[in-house]
This record gives sequence, structure tokens and C-alpha cells, in this order.
Amino acid sequence: MKRSVVFSLPNILTYGRIAAVPAVAACFYFEGTTPRWIALAIFIIAAITDFFDGYLARAWQQQSALGKMLDPIADKLLVSVSLLMLAASRDIGGWSLLAAIIILCREILVSGLREFLAELQVSVPVTKLAKWKTTVQLVAIALLLAGPAGETILPGTQLAGLTALWIAAILTLYTGYDYFRAGIVHLISED
Repeated sequence: MKRSVVFSLPNILTYGRIAAVPAVAACFYFEGTTPRWIALAIFIIAAITDFFDGYLARAWQQQSALGKMLDPIADKLLVSVSLLMLAASRDIGGWSLLAAIIILCREILVSGLREFLAELQVSVPVTKLAKWKTTVQLVAIALLLAGPAGETILPGTQLAGLTALWIAAILTLYTGYDYFRAGIVHLISED
């Protein structure tokens, strides 16, 4: 693999998003509101890089197999670990845990389906609705990461985050079904 591809700016942004995952998680091990604001800031920066790494790779014609592999992994790590830490801290609890479980299950199932279809050289394009699902998911997690710190500035932050999480879960089910429906033909025809 060429050194220039490994260290292209789009790939560096993806590496940064992966590095943000343990940094966000580490913030949950400290008391007070400051660590939550830090977790939120890291998460927002990481979420923004999700847009720019793909955009820059296309604009600068620096798309690579490494980037195509790592980008969805970075996204899933950031979302999954954030949801797990929010559940562990009880920011997501009760029935809202179901929304987080739906999101996590869909991410794993779609990853497996994509891997299977890639072996058959079948591509399932990302839909606009799936992009909206990701946006709502990121907003929900950001609101929940603010947690008690966010409530001090804007009461209702937690409720807004949980509501957005449920909306993301519903969109997750719908877009997950879209992927499954697109792949079912290939799953059934497999010997």
C-alpha cells in the first residue's frame, strides 16, 4: 500500500475518529460536568470528521480501499461505544435501552450483510434515509453525552436526546429492512 494513501488527510481524519472512541469513553470515568462537556466536544469533532473524510476523499480523488474499510468501522465504534457508556452511566435506561439495542443490533446485522454481499461483489448503496438516520443518531448521542451538564444550561436536553434516540431507532429498523430486502435475493439464491 502506498504511503501517500495511508497518510492521506481523509484517512487521517478516519484514524482520528477511531482514536476519539476511547477518549469519549474515558470521560465517563471522571466525576463532574467538565468531563461530559469534553466527551461532547470530542464526539462532535469526531462526528464532523465523518462528513469531511468522505467528502475530501471524493473531492481530492483520494478514495482508497483502506478508507472504504475503516470509515464504516470508525462510525460503528463511535456510536456503539457511546451508546454502551451512556447505558452504563444510566443516561439511557428503562425502555430507552431497547432503542439503543435496536441501533446496535442493526449495525451488526448490516455489517454482516455488507460483508456477505461484498464477497458476491454486490454493492448496496447508502440511501438518503440512511444518512438521515445517522444524523439523528449522532444528534441523539450528542444530547445524551451532554447529560446532566446539558440540563444545567438547557433543561430538557435529556428528554430531547431520548426522543431523538427513539426516532433514530425507528429509522434504523426501516433502513435495516431496506438493506435486508436488497440483499435477500442474493441470500436466497446462494447454494
